[in-house]
Amino acid sequence: MEFDLLSIITTIFGVAMSFAYFPQFIKILKRKSVKDISLLPYLIFFPGLVVWLIYGINKNDFPIIISNIFGLVGCALVLIAYFIYKE
Repeated sequence: MEFDLLSIITTIFGVAMSFAYFPQFIKILKRKSVKDISLLPYLIFFPGLVVWLIYGINKNDFPIIISNIFGLVGCALVLIAYFIYKE
């Protein structure tokens, strides 16, 4: 596997973007409420992340694989917390 500058930058930004799910997860845990959370975007994002992960694995593309693993974990945490704390 060859790592060039673009692969490194793509991996860094892909992982950073995937961390966008974690503040929402933390907010849900702190409030123990999902009152202002829209479920639909997460239900759309999750299968999309799965497809991108499968694509990355199929292409053996590390930046896509690692970014989408972090994204899946973050999105899954939000979905799990949503169903735990929904009213």
